[in-house]
Order: sequence, then C-alpha cells, then structure tokens
Amino acid sequence: MVRTPVKAYSRAVAVLLILSMAGGWFGEMYVPSLMIAGDAAATAEQLRLNDGLFRLGFAAYLVEAFCDIVLAWLFYVLLKPAGRDLALLSAFFGLVSTSLFAVTKMFYFAAPVVLRKGAYLTAFQPDEVEALASLFLLIYPALAGLTMLFYGTGWIIRGYLTVRSGYLPRFAGAIMIIAGIGFAAKTITFVLAPAYSSDLLLAPMFLNLIVLVGWMAVKGVDQEKWDRAVADQRRPAPAGV
Repeated sequence: MVRTPVKAYSRAVAVLLILSMAGGWFGEMYVPSLMIAGDAAATAEQLRLNDGLFRLGFAAYLVEAFCDIVLAWLFYVLLKPAGRDLALLSAFFGLVSTSLFAVTKMFYFAAPVVLRKGAYLTAFQPDEVEALASLFLLIYPALAGLTMLFYGTGWIIRGYLTVRSGYLPRFAGAIMIIAGIGFAAKTITFVLAPAYSSDLLLAPMFLNLIVLVGWMAVKGVDQEKWDRAVADQRRPAPAGV
C-alpha cells in the first residue's frame, strides 16, 4: 500500500496558502481599490490609464483561485481520516465558494471590456458607457459578500475535523472555526442587517491563515498519528454496532 506523503502535502498547503493570500490581497483588494475613483468618468479614466495593472490584478486573482481549488483537495486528503464524509463536504463548500466568487469577478473584468465599446454598444453615449463600467466595478464587491457563507462554512467543517483529528493541533482547529464563523456572519449580516456587516468579521481569517502557514511549514501533519487514524478508519466496526 502506498503511504500518503502527508509531510509533503503539509508543505504544499503552506505554499499554496501564501500564494492564495498574496493573490487575494493584490487581485481582490489592492488593485480594485485603485480602479474605483468616486465617479464614473474618473473611474473610466483609471481603467484606461492602468489597463496593465488591472490585468495583472486579475491574473493574481486567477492564481488565488487555482490555489484554492488545489487546497480544497489537499484539505480533503489530510482531514479524511478524521471524518471522510465531512472532509468531502468541506471540499464541496470550498469549490462552490470559489466558483461563485469567480462569477462576481466576471463583473469586475467586464468593466474595461465595456469601455472598449464594441459594436453592440454604439447606441450608448460615452458617459453612459462609463457609468455602466463603473457599475460593474461596484457590483463586484457587493456580490462577493454573498459568497462568504460558503467559504466560511468550509472552514468551520475543516476546523471541527482538525480539532477531532489528533494529528493536528486543536488550537488551530478552534481558530479555523472562529474564522469560518466570521465569514459566514459577514454574509448573513450583509443580507439581513447590512448596518452590522463589518469587515472586522473577516479579521480572524488572517490570523487563521498565518497560524496554518506557520504550522504546516514547520511542523505539518504528524505522519505516525495520521497513519494510525487511517488504520482506525479502515478497521471494520465490531459486529452488532
């Protein structure tokens, strides 16, 4: 039987989390903040003047999305001995959140496309085209807030499995749960009580990612305990249970 190289997988988690964080900050926060200038005409001018930076920001997001897909699989493999069905469910939540966020990013990428004004937009005046492009940029962060429930739920499940696993630290699992609850609460408050939908709810996720990167890079999953968990999972249940 081939032994799963959990140490190598742990290091891969650390590297991909770093790339995901860097890509997310640059492509989801930094570059978009430079594009929105307060009014439609100024925003359109920002898009025209910074086309290269805009594309670089979107490329950074693609790196983040690629990493998140692989991370969904890696966490499934590493957490499967703690609960195969729940590990699979967390992977589904991770993939769904990435897919839904990709849809919101399409609105973001549509803004400069609209400004190029193809033949299908000839009926619009220049200021109307600029307003439409600005609207797409504003829609992107609003829609993105609706996807955080799925991302957060995936982390809550991963945190629970980490706590019960025995081969990963319980404190890391607790932080994962808190971070996931923060993301889920962000969507719930955004929908039901926008006045209370603070970005501070997302803060625990940054601590979570820092802790996970540090642990996975330095310590990683305990191979012997992981092997025992795998063996326990494969052992048939006693008759009558």
